Amino acid sequence: MVDNRYATALVIGSVLSLMATVYLSVAVGTQHWFQYSSPPLKQAINLSTLKEDFISGDFEEKNYSDTMFRLNGTLGLWWRCIQVPSWSHWYKEPDGLHPGNDSNDRTQPSECTHLSGCPDPKMETHCVSFTLPQQFKQKYKYQEDSPEDLLRTYLWRCQFLLPLVSLALVFLSGLVGVCACLCRSFTPTLVVGVLHFLAGLCSLGTVCCFRAGVDLLHHNHEPPSGVDGSMGWSLYLALISFPLQMMAAALFLWAAKSHRKSYTRMVAYRVA
Repeated sequence: MVDNRYATALVIGSVLSLMATVYLSVAVGTQHWFQYSSPPLKQAINLSTLKEDFISGDFEEKNYSDTMFRLNGTLGLWWRCIQVPSWSHWYKEPDGLHPGNDSNDRTQPSECTHLSGCPDPKMETHCVSFTLPQQFKQKYKYQEDSPEDLLRTYLWRCQFLLPLVSLALVFLSGLVGVCACLCRSFTPTLVVGVLHFLAGLCSLGTVCCFRAGVDLLHHNHEPPSGVDGSMGWSLYLALISFPLQMMAAALFLWAAKSHRKSYTRMVAYRVA
């Protein structure tokens, strides 16, 4: 027979564990871990070429980072994205160019008739996923004949392996909990608490590895002037999953330990 206090702790812990799993799963699958705010383009560039190179070009960290810096990019564990105008074949000309200039006529769309330039076009997001070999690719410093940057290489690998380990530990703890229910035993709850504690450490490690990797990237390849970087909501979801998993682990461990003490005292009382 399980005391109501322990049963309540198990229910609350299960709810917290479920919430943490949902938050971490959403964070892993979305691309808003880090985002860049780029200033308006002041020079003529071919956005179509940049977009094609970003989507189908060779995988090179420096190249796609430069594109993300310039085009309001977002970075995730498995995704990298940029934002380009829906009229990607043109750019807004600086003030001073008047109708009749050949370059102005070629770059502006036909529906643009104002002398001050075209209105801001609708932005489109284009994302590319990292393949598994790209996740394990070595990182280098942006210098000639530079050796492998081991710290960034292993931070990059840990940032996508740790959340998968965390989710796997939570899934394993769920199986242990089901087995405990079928066996009508409270002892496996201790294992469930330990697994949730380890899963929480993996979630925290994911956030730390990602943040440290981004800081080292900016140290080696500094964004251009005017480009602001900030953490996105996906990273905050992963960060929220850490205390939820820790609270669930604390409840499971408390319930298992308290129930064991209560059961031991009850047995001793009956024997006496």
